[in-house]
Amino acid sequence: MNIINWLKYWGQLLLLPVYWISFFVPRDRKIWLFGSTFGRRFADNPKYLYLYVSQHKKELGVRPVWISHDKSIVSMLSKKGYEAYYYHSLKGIWLALRGKIYIFDNYSKDINFWQSGGAVKLNLWHGVGNKRINYDNMHDKVRHPASLWERWKYFPRRLSDEKPSHYILATSPMMCRIFAKAFHVPKRHVLEAGYPRNDYIIGSDIKNIYMPSERKALGMLKRWKAVGAGIVLYMPTFRDSETMFAGIMDLNAFNAFLEKNNLLFLVKLHPKSKLKDTFAKFSYSNISCLDADADPYVFLGKADILVTDYSSVYSDFMLLDRPVVSFQYDYKEYSGQTREGYFDFSIYMPETRAYDMEGLMAGIEGALHGDTAKEARAVSRGRMFSSLAADGCEKICKKCLKLAGLAHT
Repeated sequence: MNIINWLKYWGQLLLLPVYWISFFVPRDRKIWLFGSTFGRRFADNPKYLYLYVSQHKKELGVRPVWISHDKSIVSMLSKKGYEAYYYHSLKGIWLALRGKIYIFDNYSKDINFWQSGGAVKLNLWHGVGNKRINYDNMHDKVRHPASLWERWKYFPRRLSDEKPSHYILATSPMMCRIFAKAFHVPKRHVLEAGYPRNDYIIGSDIKNIYMPSERKALGMLKRWKAVGAGIVLYMPTFRDSETMFAGIMDLNAFNAFLEKNNLLFLVKLHPKSKLKDTFAKFSYSNISCLDADADPYVFLGKADILVTDYSSVYSDFMLLDRPVVSFQYDYKEYSGQTREGYFDFSIYMPETRAYDMEGLMAGIEGALHGDTAKEARAVSRGRMFSSLAADGCEKICKKCLKLAGLAHT
């Protein structure tokens, strides 16, 4: 399998002539292409902007198309009346060559890098938080190779990753400055607006659609809410040291705590989490694990309390202004070996901290009796977001219309 993956990785360079040719294919200014998470998911900021554009396409005068590497996503969207194509289908390839605007949350390969030459590329990214990202992350070997071997090894990755010509979305003046540096783009290529996914959680009119696993989980939450249970959403970030969780927690005792307080502990792991197999083995009355590929923004607004660590989901949850427990059982390992922050976590995340299970239970119990971080949270929220209105999609669409040459005001 490693040999097959190696051949695929280096074999993609055979598509370079296709990439060069794609610069000469005329682009249709009305075709906007969307994709997410290397084409594997229907989620995050591109999902919500795509839904917004699809539901307002007549007044915008554009044709939104979702391009996916997963045929089940294409089938699901098509059945619901949305336009979507598999990236290796004839229609998917043709539209990837013709679309003027590429909108994604990682890199243009979320749609199809090899047909993207000449398109205008807008990276909505997937988090506004404290973690150093891209060129600011000195642990990133792709952007900071330590040797000639690493420079050669990651060449195909760098080829299809972000470029200075791309546009990037940021949510406040401070984050605009950070993102311009982190992505090596000029300040004029940074668009300041709210995240489309946050438009959804703070009350926009975006009509959502759900994967089967998400619909099933929503039904489960409805039943818990019907009996007066509180929902504690646990969303840890992905890192090597998250495996320490198993040694920190006695889940039998923790489940008993949840039962006593009539709480459901809803776990949403990162798709790359090392804890997926660990949680798959558990079966507890008051602990439930969502599908790792589920869209967390379907569930974020359902949570009464958020438990997280270093995840940028904290920034988004601040918009709901509800209690948070910061569960940082591996802070030393994470900050020293994985990712540094832009500022001290006590400034960014002025919430109750917990370093072990007893602290976590105490933090949750305290949150049930009151929210003591409102004032400090408002200060942090003001640095991360310049607007609390659900108007991110509207602002981004105005910018895209200009970039496509369809509007001048």
